[in-house]
Amino acid sequence: MALTKTPVCDFGKKAEDFKLKSIESKLISLSDIKGEKATLIMFICNHCPYVKAIIRDLIIDCNDLKKEGINTVAIMSNDTKNHPEDSFENMIKFAGDNNFNEVNYLLDETQEIAKKYGAVCTPDFFGYNKDLELQYRGRYKELKDLKPINKGDSDLKIAMKMVAQSQKGPERQIPSMGCNIKWFN
Repeated sequence: MALTKTPVCDFGKKAEDFKLKSIESKLISLSDIKGEKATLIMFICNHCPYVKAIIRDLIIDCNDLKKEGINTVAIMSNDTKNHPEDSFENMIKFAGDNNFNEVNYLLDETQEIAKKYGAVCTPDFFGYNKDLELQYRGRYKELKDLKPINKGDSDLKIAMKMVAQSQKGPERQIPSMGCNIKWFN
C-alpha cells in the first residue's frame, strides 16, 4: 500500500465518457448517471483502509446529495487478478454491505477509464458541475489514524452542494489521499 495524494483540481476539465459494467451487470455510461445539477465520480475499491474508514458516511452523503440533484457513481479500477479482494463478486458484496442504493458501482476492467481521468488513489473524487466541468478534486474529510477528525459535514458534501448551487467549486481544496491504484503489471 503506497500512500498517494491526488493532484490539484484542473478546473473546467471535461468529464471523460465511459461505458462500464455495473454490479447489476448493466452497461452504464456517463450520460446514464449525469446529475441534473452536478455529478460525482469517485474511484474506490473494496479493500483500501482509507475507503473502508469513510464508506458508510460517504454513502450517506451520496444519498443526501442525490436529493440536491447530484448523482454519484463509484468506479473500481484495481487489478483484480493480483488483488482478488476487489473482484467483481466482492464488489457486489461490498456494495450490499454498505447500502449502495443510490450509487452505481462499476468495474473498470481495462483500467482505461482510471487512466483517462488521471485517477491515482482510492478514494479519488471528481466533482463536476451540470456541464460536466471539473470543480472538485479534494478529500472526503480530514482523518487521523483512519478516523474522522470532526462530526460535521464532509469537505466533499460541502463542496458538491456548492457546485450544485453555483456551478463552481471551492478555490481551496485539500487533496484526497489513499492507497495507490493497483495497476496491471
